[in-house]
Amino acid sequence: MINKKSKIFVTGHKGLVGSSIVKKLSKLGFKNVITRTKSQLDLRNQIKVENFFKKNKPEYIINSAAKVGGIFANERYPADFLYDNLQIQNNIIHCCYKFKAKDVIFLGSSCIYPRLAKQPIKEQYLLTGKLEVTNEAYAIAKIAGIKLCESFNKQYKTNFKCLMPSNTYGPRDSYDKFNSHFLPAIIRKVYEAKKKHKKYITLWGSGKAKREMVFVDDIAEACIFF
Repeated sequence: MINKKSKIFVTGHKGLVGSSIVKKLSKLGFKNVITRTKSQLDLRNQIKVENFFKKNKPEYIINSAAKVGGIFANERYPADFLYDNLQIQNNIIHCCYKFKAKDVIFLGSSCIYPRLAKQPIKEQYLLTGKLEVTNEAYAIAKIAGIKLCESFNKQYKTNFKCLMPSNTYGPRDSYDKFNSHFLPAIIRKVYEAKKKHKKYITLWGSGKAKREMVFVDDIAEACIFF
């Protein structure tokens, strides 16, 4: 069973979700949370990831590391989004199996579901229709990660869990003009419009799409709960 001295490796700890998870673990009194920056450990590098697991032997892993971005970034850099995310999750998930991790959380995204999925979305809708074109590469990578976890669980009886948050917002979000997500992009546009005394802002899309949002600290609590 997990305890306050258990070795917990949180990937992507500098990011929106990862930083919230580390903060929550610290508040709950967990003393052995392991983190690494990109410069310390390139998660795309199989040999380096294996050496890290072999040396540190984390018992519990929460994988919140990913190459992420908004519509603009996803459309412009699809190869990077597909390759980087496949490499990161393949290396981590395989090492979790190879070095006998007790419990694993793999974080995906609600974009894994078909673009025209019936609302509210149910798990069984996965792979029943076409994906949203603007973030197809990212979604395909995340679907591959889910299926990899599912396959390890089936073949090797591992305990890999997959959580799919919706549009996430909160502290440490990215407000980049081109690469931010839905909510921070709107916040930046409204802020700049107010600052420059503009009477209106321009948003992308038809206005018909619906978004479901979740505060990042709630995701952190869910990861620790599961």
